[in-house]
Amino acid sequence: MDLPERFGSWKGAHNPLRMWAADGTWEKVFTTLLAQADAGGDLEWGVAVDSTIVRAHQHAAGARQKGPMSASQTTMPSDTPPAD
Repeated sequence: MDLPERFGSWKGAHNPLRMWAADGTWEKVFTTLLAQADAGGDLEWGVAVDSTIVRAHQHAAGARQKGPMSASQTTMPSDTPPAD
C-alpha cells in the first residue's frame, strides 16, 4: 500500500501481480532466469537444512491416531524348545 505515486493505486499494481501468480507467469520467469544463470555457470547449488526448524507431523512421531485401537497380533508359539 506504500507505493510511490508514479505506480498509481496499490490495487492497480496488486491485481496484475496476483493474476501473474495465478496463471503461472512468475513460475515461467523464475524458471527462465534460473536456466539462464545455470547455463552461464552463475549458480552454485547447495542445500542446507537446519534441524531446529525441521518438524515431523505428530503421526510421524508415533502419536496415536484417532479411531479404534487395533488389537495386538496373537503371538505364535515357536518350534524351538523353551530356554532352561
